[in-house]
Amino acid sequence: METACKILIIAGSDSGGGAGIQADIKTASALGVYAATAITAVTAQNTVGVQAVAALPPDMITAQIHSVLSDIDIDAIKIGMLADAPLIRAVADAIGPFGGPVVLDPVMVAKSGAPLLEREAVDALRSALLPRADVLTPNLPEAARLLGEAEAPDEDTAARQGRALCALGARATLMKGGHGTGPVCTDLLIHEQGIDRLRAPRLTTRNTHGTGCSLSSAIASELARGQGLRPAVARAHGWLQGAIRAADGLGVGHGHGPVHHFHELWT
Repeated sequence: METACKILIIAGSDSGGGAGIQADIKTASALGVYAATAITAVTAQNTVGVQAVAALPPDMITAQIHSVLSDIDIDAIKIGMLADAPLIRAVADAIGPFGGPVVLDPVMVAKSGAPLLEREAVDALRSALLPRADVLTPNLPEAARLLGEAEAPDEDTAARQGRALCALGARATLMKGGHGTGPVCTDLLIHEQGIDRLRAPRLTTRNTHGTGCSLSSAIASELARGQGLRPAVARAHGWLQGAIRAADGLGVGHGHGPVHHFHELWT
C-alpha cells in the first residue's frame, strides 16, 4: 500500500476559515496530501477584516516544527504568515536541517488591507528565509515591499522584480498577477531556465479570500507528490482557477469570502 505524501505548513490561523492554516489544510486535503502544521499566530478574523492578531512565542513554534520533523517524513514545507523578526529567525533555524523543497508565501497584508507582518520583520524575511525558498510566491505589492520599490505597473517590471528576488536567494519566484488589471491575469514563474507565463481570465468575484495561501500550499502539495517545479506550479495554478470560479457558490460571510477548495470533489 502506497503511503500518503506529507507537507508541513508553518502559518497563522484564520478564525473565519478562509485563509491561513485552515485554507492550507483544505488545499492539501483536496489534493490528496497529508498536512501537518506549526501554528505561528492566532487571528480574530472573518470575511470582513482582521480584528486582532497574537503571535505565538518563538520557542513554541520551534517546538512544533521539531516535533513534526522528528517523527513524520515530511516531503515539502510551506511557510506562510510570520508576524515578527524573532519568529522569522526561529523558523529559519528550525527548518535548517530539512532537505526537501520549501515554498515561502511572504504574507504581509490581509485581503482586507490589514497589515500582518511588522515593518522591521521584512529585513529578517529577506535575509533569513528568502534564501531557503525553493519557490517564493509574492503578489505584486509584496514583491515591491521586499525590494523596497514601487509596485510593478506592467509585466516587464514584474519580471525584473522577480529576477531581483531570485538574485536575493530564492531558487524560483512566482510573481502573482492578481493585483494587476485587464481581462487576463498573468502569473510569472521566474526560474533558472527562464520565465513561464501562466495566463487565465480575470474572474469577477469578491470571494478571493485565501487565494495566496491556497496557491502556495497547492504548489507545496504538488512538489511533495514528486512533481517538478514547472508542472507543480502549472497544476496548482489550474486548480486555484477552478477554486475561484466555484467560490460564489459557497456563500460564506458578508465580505471577501473564501475560494472553494473542494470544487473538484463537491459543489
